[in-house]
Amino acid sequence: MSWMDRLSNVFRGQELSRGLDEELEFHVDARIRDNIKSGMSAEEAGRDARLRFGNRTLTKERTREMNIFASLEDLAQDLRYALRSLRHSPGFTAVATLALALGIGANTAVFTVVNGVLLRGLPFPKAERLTAISYKPRHGPFEPEPGMVDGDYLAFRRQNQAFERITTFSGYAVTLTGAGDPLRLPAAAVTPDFFPTLGVTAAIGRTFLTEEDQKGRDQVVVIGDKLWRSRFGMDPNVLGKTTTVDGEVRKVIGVMPPEFQFPSDAGLWLPLEVRLDPHNSFLRSAVGRLKPGVSRQQAQSELEAFVRGLPPGRGRDRGAMTAEILPLKDVLVGSIRKSLLVFAGAVAFVLLIACANVANLLLMRAAGRQQEIALRAALGAGRWRLVRQLLTESVLVSLGGGAAGLLLAVVGVPALVAMAPAGKIPRLEEIHIDRWVLAFTFGIALLTGIVFGLAPAFQATRRELHESLNHSGQALTGRTAGLRGALVVFEIAMALVLLTGAGLMLKSFMRMRAVNPGFRPENVLTMTVDLPDSVYRTPDDLKAFHERTLDRLAGLPGVVAAGAVNWMPLAGPLIMGDFQMEGGRKLPPGFLADKPSVSPDYFRVMGIRLLAGRYFGAQDTAAVPGVVIVSRTVARRLWPGEDPVGKRISMEDHPTAADWLTIVGVVADIVQSDLRKQPSATVYQPYVQVPQPFFLSHMSFVLRTGFSPQSMAPAMRAVLREVDKDQPAQSVATMEEVLGATIAEPRFQGRLLAAFSMLALVLAVIGIYGVLAYSVAERTHEIGIRMALGAEKNAVLGMVLRRTLALAAAGIALGTAGALGVTRVLEKFLFEVTPTDPAVFGLVAAVLAGAALMAGLVPARRATRVDPVIALRYE
Repeated sequence: MSWMDRLSNVFRGQELSRGLDEELEFHVDARIRDNIKSGMSAEEAGRDARLRFGNRTLTKERTREMNIFASLEDLAQDLRYALRSLRHSPGFTAVATLALALGIGANTAVFTVVNGVLLRGLPFPKAERLTAISYKPRHGPFEPEPGMVDGDYLAFRRQNQAFERITTFSGYAVTLTGAGDPLRLPAAAVTPDFFPTLGVTAAIGRTFLTEEDQKGRDQVVVIGDKLWRSRFGMDPNVLGKTTTVDGEVRKVIGVMPPEFQFPSDAGLWLPLEVRLDPHNSFLRSAVGRLKPGVSRQQAQSELEAFVRGLPPGRGRDRGAMTAEILPLKDVLVGSIRKSLLVFAGAVAFVLLIACANVANLLLMRAAGRQQEIALRAALGAGRWRLVRQLLTESVLVSLGGGAAGLLLAVVGVPALVAMAPAGKIPRLEEIHIDRWVLAFTFGIALLTGIVFGLAPAFQATRRELHESLNHSGQALTGRTAGLRGALVVFEIAMALVLLTGAGLMLKSFMRMRAVNPGFRPENVLTMTVDLPDSVYRTPDDLKAFHERTLDRLAGLPGVVAAGAVNWMPLAGPLIMGDFQMEGGRKLPPGFLADKPSVSPDYFRVMGIRLLAGRYFGAQDTAAVPGVVIVSRTVARRLWPGEDPVGKRISMEDHPTAADWLTIVGVVADIVQSDLRKQPSATVYQPYVQVPQPFFLSHMSFVLRTGFSPQSMAPAMRAVLREVDKDQPAQSVATMEEVLGATIAEPRFQGRLLAAFSMLALVLAVIGIYGVLAYSVAERTHEIGIRMALGAEKNAVLGMVLRRTLALAAAGIALGTAGALGVTRVLEKFLFEVTPTDPAVFGLVAAVLAGAALMAGLVPARRATRVDPVIALRYE
């Protein structure tokens, strides 16, 4: 038979069926005639012929199965029958679809984020050849991003053989003026090779020329599409126009495409010349594009050879440095990868619980259809055909759950992203539902329908025909009860693992929230300002700005006190380092201290307690000898058992007589950088005595008010406009908001795991209830006999609840063993909590046991209300 003939068979189903009937009738008649010729009677001949050819329907089915295209018609029949069957069981269909929708929807939402952040390639040509080049300290007080210091970058670029191009860059914030109101926005300083290395070009105009990183030729800027639209009105003639960036007038030479915002959502790019500075060394990100045919391992070998050839005496311990060639995408998403994988694992558990629920529903449904299945088998349907029919129903339910889950994900993805702390999830522009998400959703739905439909299908088709037909439709009790119980145990175990993880995260969050930061954040409003060195060129200019701002802020109605600090606690970067002690004494090995510069009223505003000596005062001006205040940790480490007031230190490596600073006070420790770390050793200086502009250009002003601090935000911004209308505030926030931002990530992780865990718990409780309710219905006759023989209601209640506790105990035991292993992946995220915290494990086990008992209580009470007379008629 040709392929064209087979294809035409698909559209000639009824004609083929009639043909098969005629052919079978011909063979039966021929056999009857042969039997009559051999001496049989007409009745015997017909009976013998029919026995030899067997079930005519089955013979037709087997004949049709030889044709793959005819099987398509069978599949269509299965689909029609499955749809009719599901339509006649709306309760089952709705519950199963909803359970799968919740599981698949949660997985689709998380996969959408994982796909956009981790799986989708970078939006650059041949992005797999882009790598980060890094040679940086392995250990230290800071955790720098992968990068290279200036000298190493220049040396490696000169001798490299593995890369087509190499570039370096750094991201920071700039102030834009001359295009509407002053605007603070993220920017990047990049070498001219930056855009060619990434393989991107400007949508309008051009990017930097090779010589445009040189002084005098670097007054140019490339702007992003968002900035072009918002501040330049999408002007097609924007090229050649000027704007002011950090006080310097620059000419616009190009506009980048909408999708290009690298690095860190940059809104504009400035040229960077890398020059060696004998006094300072800057660590910047470095990226290279590998030459065709060169592997990352070859580039790694070249970098390691370069490191081995570095000359000695450069102030580095090679054993404490790390040389790495890393995929650029891994660097961009490294901080969020583990969190996303943990969430993906959590929602996978939710899906497994939902699938176990649906498998149980399918088992119960199949058990109630034994007579129907047996009748179809008696009429000639083979076991595979019956299994196929039941699988078709489970796949339809699963695909319906997948479609509903996709709708839930459409709503869930924006909610998931909105829950995350600002700036925590990179590549937000890549997070959206696309064909890969659709393929994942319906792929997982199809797989779910098949895998979790197989066991009920095979279980339902294994009974003997006479057994099923003789039971008049009674549901099967023995063989499926054990499998249903095992599925419930599995659900409880999975739910316990999730609940334990969520419990550990929530306890960790509560411990972090309870940390005393050492200051009083309530009723404190903050405003951070960055002043450009092109406008504020000298320390005196900077100090004059700060003094004018503080005077105006202190005079606002309702302000109790106003202060300033260059590096505000818990607000990001800070300056730290060592210092010299009078008398030639050495600091303890590795001892470093934070070095904030503050105004006299800063301690009063923040509520930092004075332990000895005095605070700074109006007398501590630039004209008098320098003074400092130290924290309790500094005093105890450097002068144990002594009064440090009156001792002297110096911030200079080789101090002169004028460089010594006298300690005038000791204050309480505060948490300066991270609530998860010990309070910092801190040395405070009055900002008016600080000579370095770098210490003064970034300043946070703090107010303590007698009422809600948020109401003072407009007045605080108005003061800034009065002092300098061209300087926007980098941020205005209450200190409680700043404190909350430091625990935003663990709060997000805990909330998300808690949401998944609650969903898992609800599904597990529904599963327990369903199994027990069905079990009670199955055992109605048995319960009736027990009650007729004198069993008390309490005994019947206890019988059902013991079954509940047995399932719960097995699930809790299995789940505890699993949680002991799985929760270790959370160790990095926990604060003052161990992954095996017994209190959390005990509480979760108790919650699950209680939830199981509550789920079993309704079926148990129903069992006690069974009427023995009616129950005895149940058979």
